[in-house]
Amino acid sequence: MPPAESLLNAPEFTVSELSLSLKRTVEDAYGHVRVRGEISGFRGAHSSGHCYFALKDESAKIEAVIWKGVHGRMRFKPQEGLEVIATGKLTTYPGSSKYQIVIEALEPAGIGALMALMEERKRKLAAEGLFDEARKQLLPWLPEVIGVVTSPTGAVIRDILHRLEDRFPRRVLVWPVKVQGEGSAEQVAAAIRGFNALPQGGKIPRPDVLIVARGGGSLEDLWSFNEEIVVRAAAESMIPLISAVGHETDVTLIDFAADKRAPTPTAAAEMAVPVRSELFVEIADLARRNRACWQRGQESRRNELRAAARALPAASDLLAIPRQRLDSAGAALPRALRTNTHAHYRRFAAASARLTLRVLHGQIAQSDHRLTVCGERLGLAARTLLRRRRDRFAGLEVRLRASRLSNAEAQRNAIARQRERTQRLSERASRALATLLQRLDARVAHSGQLLAALSYRSVLARGFALVRDEQGHPLHSADAVGPSARLEIEFADGRVAATADADRPAAQPTQPKPASRESKPAPKRVAKPVDQGSLF
Repeated sequence: MPPAESLLNAPEFTVSELSLSLKRTVEDAYGHVRVRGEISGFRGAHSSGHCYFALKDESAKIEAVIWKGVHGRMRFKPQEGLEVIATGKLTTYPGSSKYQIVIEALEPAGIGALMALMEERKRKLAAEGLFDEARKQLLPWLPEVIGVVTSPTGAVIRDILHRLEDRFPRRVLVWPVKVQGEGSAEQVAAAIRGFNALPQGGKIPRPDVLIVARGGGSLEDLWSFNEEIVVRAAAESMIPLISAVGHETDVTLIDFAADKRAPTPTAAAEMAVPVRSELFVEIADLARRNRACWQRGQESRRNELRAAARALPAASDLLAIPRQRLDSAGAALPRALRTNTHAHYRRFAAASARLTLRVLHGQIAQSDHRLTVCGERLGLAARTLLRRRRDRFAGLEVRLRASRLSNAEAQRNAIARQRERTQRLSERASRALATLLQRLDARVAHSGQLLAALSYRSVLARGFALVRDEQGHPLHSADAVGPSARLEIEFADGRVAATADADRPAAQPTQPKPASRESKPAPKRVAKPVDQGSLF
């Protein structure tokens, strides 16, 4: 054990100083490090936006934190149980006496971790229904405009344009994006949503079909097309979308959300448009078959018309019987007209025999009686209606008077309640004002007592005196009084003028003064006037 003297001579640290020293030591010794481990204890971002979890292996564990801004920029997000490689700074947290790593970048540890993350994300999105066949749209047979989301400098766009030129030239709109690296997933998703946001009939034509294409590469190179933001944008697209990412063996999550998957970008161009030469041949064949069919139809209808013409009788045979009926009707028409005229004459004669003067007077009297009866009924109905209206108005008047009385009573009660409330508030205000005045009086009295206690006049009352010079300034020491100086002495009951004694011996200094100061006369100290709060 070290001797007690050495322990006593050891420097003494506070807890904060020791924690700060350890923090500087750890940060200076390690700085930026790369740590490989499994994420443990991750429950999502904290309410503040920061992420707290631990990295562990089979024998150790280290705490980790990702700040909110860094987490928002990360392409690869932390998930529970994934093996990752974290890059960051090693530091300490004094609040719990532990060290931790502040992560600045995060990447999966190998292909296995990426495949596990991809499978988990695939199950999550499939559970939401983003991969259902019912959501997929049919591709247009011959689109007018084709939108392509890819890199403008790669070989993919040249392959697509060359294949479209060979099969069926169409108008192509290219939305240039990054297909690999930081921010590529956001650009691809923004391009898909941008094409869908174009209006119909606008200055920039809206595509009839979209192709999201990229050449082959490793799983890490194609990872942007496995991001959730890209998959959701592809599933939400109202324009039919063809996924052409990688080669035939490469599989990404956008392939499941797209309406059609092409093994290569060239195959996507073949799916988008048909072959024009084949269409010409097919159209010519259809035209020939249509012409032959029309000729056969015309010949069949011509034969049917000839057969029907042979089966029909002659026109003279068809019109013989109707002509005979017309002749018979023409012969019987004069006799029928005479008979009809005689019948109408007899009916008019019978009607005129009934129209006598007595009959007319009877009908007028009957009409007059009906009119009188209707007038009496109308008068009775009017009087009845008037009486009912008068009774109703009388009832309404009674209800109005009662309502007015009750309303007036309610208003009087409300005024009385408000008057009582105003009186109570006035009493409370009077009591509060009196209490406030009492408190202010007590404060003034207390301040007066404090002023009297601190005033120098109370000191004078105990037998002391205050000495002033001719200017009225208080004197603090005998050295400030010159020979034959005019003085003023203040007692508790008044002031007295006096003259200093000239024969008083000079005061001896207690210690010698520096030579530089002996040559200079001592400045005369002038006391400043003070208020009653100080003795001097």
